[in-house]
Amino acid sequence: MASSVLSNSDRMRESSRKQKKKKNHGNRDRHQNQNHINWKSQAQKEIYSSKLVRALNQVRLSPSNEAPRRGRAVREAADRILAVAAKGRTRWSRAILTNRLKLKFRKPKKQRASTAGINRPKKPRVSVLRLKGKTLPAVQRKVRVLGRLVPGCRKEPLPVILEEATDYIAALEMQVRAMTALAELLSASTSVAGSSSAPPS
Repeated sequence: MASSVLSNSDRMRESSRKQKKKKNHGNRDRHQNQNHINWKSQAQKEIYSSKLVRALNQVRLSPSNEAPRRGRAVREAADRILAVAAKGRTRWSRAILTNRLKLKFRKPKKQRASTAGINRPKKPRVSVLRLKGKTLPAVQRKVRVLGRLVPGCRKEPLPVILEEATDYIAALEMQVRAMTALAELLSASTSVAGSSSAPPS
């Protein structure tokens, strides 16, 4: 009799523990879904496109006329706007925004004086970490490379890297679609302007 009472109380504790676990798991899934933005929605694409146009106008108005700097500025503006559109909910968006702040407040590097015009060839540095990296299994090497590709995921575990990578890839796909549509719109408007300003034959 006493053993059946104990086993019933154990069963009740176990079932309540499972219910709590299931409830917590459901809350966690709901919280994760709130953190991810639906990058494929038309509304998100429109929000991103309008912010991108404003940022590109600022890049165009900047005094720098050099092509490489301007291309880099366009890429940085597009990435920054993508991170802003993510509202800092993901690691990669926070990493892009904080990296931008670090670059803004970084002091310029001072030039080192050369030693009497002697140019010594630099020896290639071989670090212990690089040597260790060659002995890693293929999957770990690929995870490490993926962690380097996704901003803010360099030292994260595999599940976090995969979750961030899926969101980052979806965001980049939306960025490509928006920029392609913008480029098509601009090329169509320049071709129309070019044909109307051409002298009649």
